[in-house]
Amino acid sequence: MAGSAHVAAERLRGVLDAVATMSSDLSLEGLLERILRQAGDLVDAESGFLDVLDRRIGTFAAYGIDGVVDNQHPGRLLLVDLLEHPDRRVVRGAAGGTDPTAFIGVPIRIQDYLFGNLYLIGKRSGPGFTQEDEEIVLALASAAGVVIENARLYEEGRRQRMWLEAAAEITTALLSPISRPSALLLVADRARDVAAADFVALLMPRDADTFVVEAVSGAPDEGILGEPVDARHSVAGEAARSRETVVVPDTALEPRYETHKTPGWPHLGSLMVLPLRSGDDTGALVVGWSNCTDNQRRELDPVVPQRFADQAALVLQVARAQEDQARLAVFEDRDRIGRDLHDLVIQRMFGIGLLLDNTAKLVTSQVAIDRLSSAIDDIDETIKDIRRTIFALSPGTGTSDLRAEIDHTLRHASKLLGFTPDLRLTGPVDSVVTDEVREHLMAVLGEAISNIVRHADAGTVQVTLDVGRDIELTVSDDGVGFSDGQAGDGLRNIRVRAALLRGRCEVAGAPGKGTTITWTVPRSAS
Repeated sequence: MAGSAHVAAERLRGVLDAVATMSSDLSLEGLLERILRQAGDLVDAESGFLDVLDRRIGTFAAYGIDGVVDNQHPGRLLLVDLLEHPDRRVVRGAAGGTDPTAFIGVPIRIQDYLFGNLYLIGKRSGPGFTQEDEEIVLALASAAGVVIENARLYEEGRRQRMWLEAAAEITTALLSPISRPSALLLVADRARDVAAADFVALLMPRDADTFVVEAVSGAPDEGILGEPVDARHSVAGEAARSRETVVVPDTALEPRYETHKTPGWPHLGSLMVLPLRSGDDTGALVVGWSNCTDNQRRELDPVVPQRFADQAALVLQVARAQEDQARLAVFEDRDRIGRDLHDLVIQRMFGIGLLLDNTAKLVTSQVAIDRLSSAIDDIDETIKDIRRTIFALSPGTGTSDLRAEIDHTLRHASKLLGFTPDLRLTGPVDSVVTDEVREHLMAVLGEAISNIVRHADAGTVQVTLDVGRDIELTVSDDGVGFSDGQAGDGLRNIRVRAALLRGRCEVAGAPGKGTTITWTVPRSAS
């Protein structure tokens, strides 16, 4: 009796140690394998497997059972399914009618629902499993349910914290002025990081029937930027129309996913599409995984990510408002400058012209009269130039003085560089380049000059704008050069701006040999 009591005590201690081991790490990673191994060790089982019904946690865990599982359905077992025996605490024997002591199957329950089934096969140290083995495995299965639930809650809390931190980060970005392309890129990058996704794309509506890919993270080919995506028959379109998250666990079974496959779109095995609910225009945040592992399957729960998407939509709305406000400020400055030129400068020039004209009448020297007449003609031409400038400054004329704006940017840069960059303009710069293209072009020029000031240590800078079949901006320097490993957000934003206009950006250079950035967009973009 004393010996039996000692053995029972040892086995009870083994159960407690097993529970402690299972509870030592709240991470879901490897939890199912730990539970299965602990159960097998307690009853000295040759092999075992754990079939999971709750796909949020995992699908399957096994050891020592090569060839037992149906390869077509790795979570569906060929031996026995405890769902067929809802009233049993333990199932003995296999479907083929083998020795009932050679097999144990027990359910793992979390509160009132069946999480999965634990199966153990073959006892190494005896002819078969005993009643005591059954009780031990049942006790362990009960404890495992609690451990799994605690781990699930911990994992949900961790995921929620990560998404909330990401939402806070993109919100903090609004404390300083941020362009809309930069805001889009920040949202895509943070969503991919937090979701451990392979690919993220932000689709914004071009019209009622079409999305445009405006930002991507994780794409092997940035040529996808600016590509259209059907908004009528796609998963993204459904998410935008319903303003609800759409989850696709297996894209092979979702025919609407095919409409997403624009040039450059990567292969995705599963995805989650979150609506960007902002005012009347609803975009879509596409989060995708190449192969849906257990960890990624947990990310398909859309509740917390949708909060991030809602915050992202607000951030994009504010970024757009900031751009509109900045654009309005530019228009107001143009109006003020135009009024000052008209009311002050032109009037003074006109007065000087009259004074010179009256002076010419008092002069008898023909040489002096000719010089005064030439000066008066120059003043008249200057007044005409100023009036043309005033007209170009007026919003709504459809043109803008791009030459003057570029010249102003380079004059400002000369204070930082210590010299004035060389400028060459060819083609109908002011008449062809629209305000939309001009806005992107000036941002690219500013970013390129900023990179030279901060990193290049250049002695000369050449800026060329050629408006021909394409609109091509080239900025080159003779500085320290550029290597692929030095790519930062600035060059990335330049490429994004080119892609949004269906253009391209090329960066050439080498350490010690300077850098040349060539930014090209089709003339049709204007």
